[in-house]
Amino acid sequence: MSLAAFRDTIDVLTGSPVLWVPGLVCGLLTAVLWLVLIQSGTFFASRLLVIFSLIELLFITGMLAVIKKNATSLRGMLADGALYYFRVLVPTLVIVFSVLITFILVLLTLGLVGMNLEEGAGLFTFLSFGVVLPTVVLTFFYDTAVVFDEKKVFESLERSIDMVTRHLGEVLLFFAGCLLILFSISFAFMVIWTAFLSERLEPISTFNQTQIQSFSADQIVVMIGSDGVLITAFVIFCWMTILIPILYTYKACFYRIIADGTAPVQQQIGEYDNKGRWYKY
Repeated sequence: MSLAAFRDTIDVLTGSPVLWVPGLVCGLLTAVLWLVLIQSGTFFASRLLVIFSLIELLFITGMLAVIKKNATSLRGMLADGALYYFRVLVPTLVIVFSVLITFILVLLTLGLVGMNLEEGAGLFTFLSFGVVLPTVVLTFFYDTAVVFDEKKVFESLERSIDMVTRHLGEVLLFFAGCLLILFSISFAFMVIWTAFLSERLEPISTFNQTQIQSFSADQIVVMIGSDGVLITAFVIFCWMTILIPILYTYKACFYRIIADGTAPVQQQIGEYDNKGRWYKY
């Protein structure tokens, strides 16, 4: 299924150029966020991150609708994005706040028993892999369930959990494919970024183990300079422009394949008469 979904992804992306628009928007906003982070620090960048995420959600939701309808119109993408926007936003917030509340409760529990963060590191590791990761996997297809199956808030979460549990093996292969796509594209752009800034990054190759361990991100920014920051922003823009459309189209195509083979079962209530005919209540 994952290979068939990837082939469908290539066909859909080549047949509908409008699907690259969300990538362009996400790339532009991410590059701007990088520049704000460097110039103004995390205070302004963290607030812009929330605003930009809400903007990106509009285009990604519209992108899913375009894939569903096999459409090619930018106006239709924006209209459908607005139509499904809050139906996708609400379950997103439900998932995020559920995870946050879990960590807050753990922090409160650690405080009550007198443990600090270092002593509770094992518990945080367990939460990351034992709670957060399964939550992300089980609810990963909630947005596609909203758009493709016209599900409501909690119905979309239920639909996603049902799809993942029914097709667990295929879903794990799908995630492996996503990781392969992410690694391949990211590695390619990392090589491009290093090639652009090879002369300025060359001193790092002479560092010893102690220098490498103490080397920070701020030192890299100083090393590459202001024009290096702009080059990094451009590379980030290109990276996101390619990565977002491929991953989300791959997700939508995979969901469409497994959804076609998983029709929701609805229990009907009724009875048979004495002639064997079924009457639904």
